[in-house]
Amino acid sequence: MLMPWRPLTINASPGIRLISGSTFSLLNFVPATRTIDAHLVEKLQHFVSNASRLFVISGAGLSTESGIPDYRSEGVGLYARTDRRPMQYGEFVRSAKSRQRYWARNYVGWPQFSSHEPNAAHKILHRWEELGKLHWLVTQNVDSLHSKAGQKRLTELHGCAHRVICLGCGTVTLREELQRRFRSLNPGWRAEAPAAPDGDVLLEDEDVRHFRVPSCTACSGTLKPEVTFFGDNVNKETVQLVHDRLAESDAVLVTGSSMQVYSAYRFLLAAKERKIPIAILNIGPTRADHLAELKVSGRCGEVLSVIQPH
Repeated sequence: MLMPWRPLTINASPGIRLISGSTFSLLNFVPATRTIDAHLVEKLQHFVSNASRLFVISGAGLSTESGIPDYRSEGVGLYARTDRRPMQYGEFVRSAKSRQRYWARNYVGWPQFSSHEPNAAHKILHRWEELGKLHWLVTQNVDSLHSKAGQKRLTELHGCAHRVICLGCGTVTLREELQRRFRSLNPGWRAEAPAAPDGDVLLEDEDVRHFRVPSCTACSGTLKPEVTFFGDNVNKETVQLVHDRLAESDAVLVTGSSMQVYSAYRFLLAAKERKIPIAILNIGPTRADHLAELKVSGRCGEVLSVIQPH
């Protein structure tokens, strides 16, 4: 039975200390929302109840409620707040100076980024997995918050920032280990900056001019986060695995994603072709609204907390 709908309040921490020393509310990174339509929430309840093998796609809008900024959120995303753009794969591979700038910014941002914890939405989706409701979860996020929440039936479509790969020999190491190497190579180096998405911060070129970047200990090759940068492609084996899990599913729920990136959008095209019903929970419009039979605008944690996984 559907629980009676009533407005919910997210109790954010009063403030979090950024590396720069400034204070912000968690909701600084979550767009403003209108009153949630109770009728649409009831329809989402029926959608979830009717699914027995639910396939979930999550995006940055899920992690903004943990205090991680995103790129595209209206008014609060990186694209709305600055003219900065994320690192492109080609630039990272071609330019040692670009890698120096990237890693310096990532080094400053890592303590804050790696300390974030799963929010209510992550925990609810893990609970659905434990109950047998959620068949598979595909996340576009690289923050490891689904893993921290305990999710097992999980594909990190764009990789995970908590791992580092050598572009020369393919050796994978922990990002925390690289952080220790950065500290050792750069004693006394300091910089302060506001946070940006995916563990990045905003630094000027002058700030990073003397920052030293280590190479792979196995082959002296170039180190890169094990994530899919903009302009790069998702591994074909990963794409096929997701298509296989989608084919086993009977409903698709998008949570916190505008679906602007094709690497995830293609799975909704495949679901539509297979006649698998689609529902979307997101603040604001998405690229896939025309593919969905149901669209709910609201915060993921707020809405999912009243949905019962019957």
